[in-house]
Amino acid sequence: MKKLITCLLTLLGLTTAYGQGNYETDVFNTKSGKTVRFHALMHASIRMEYNGKEIEIDPCGKLRDRTVDYSVMPKADFIFVTHEHGDHYDAQAIKLLSAERTQLVMNQRCVDMYGAGKVMKNGDKMQVDDDITVEAVPAYNTTEGHQQFHPQGRDNGYILTIDGLRIYIAGDTEDIPEMADIKDIDIAFLPCNQPFTMTPDQLVRAAKVIKPKVLFPYHYGQTDLSSIPSLLEGEGIDVRIRHYE
Repeated sequence: MKKLITCLLTLLGLTTAYGQGNYETDVFNTKSGKTVRFHALMHASIRMEYNGKEIEIDPCGKLRDRTVDYSVMPKADFIFVTHEHGDHYDAQAIKLLSAERTQLVMNQRCVDMYGAGKVMKNGDKMQVDDDITVEAVPAYNTTEGHQQFHPQGRDNGYILTIDGLRIYIAGDTEDIPEMADIKDIDIAFLPCNQPFTMTPDQLVRAAKVIKPKVLFPYHYGQTDLSSIPSLLEGEGIDVRIRHYE
């Protein structure tokens, strides 16, 4: 019976994270045929599994009425934090996920707050493993009256290249001009909630510029995303809505 339940969960695209609940899962292949498995934890928190390695993006243990129990998850090989806001930077979650081997990569403000980690600033590139590189790219607000949320030059988005698979995690940003320089993206995570990040129309404009093969709108709170698939119809972008409220 246990094997049957496991098979059914796999067919549904769900995994049970050590008894803490079901998270939607998407699986992609790298250029050499290895798999990268994405778990939609919540909001801006993403767990990836690749070739026996654990990668955590903006781990956050509690947000409103949602929780993620990182104490029962495997220790991370890599943790990437985009900026210091509480729905992205959670010191307790980082501690729970950290082991001696863990590489922690953050912006300067987060490293100052946590007291450890490697600093990346916009434009930096780093080889973190034999077949994993990371680029820190700009993430900021441009709308008048919103710039104080995410000022230019402070926060990071990240482009992870994992065995040739290119993954853009935008962080908290609007559809900034620098997105025109982001090329050959297989999978993009773009935020969509006001007044802090993008409107659905801004997200659509950003997606048309970046042209990812697969798009995950994320960090969307109560934003209505229902128009996004139709607005991107014919663009060759596979839009996948997951529970990244």
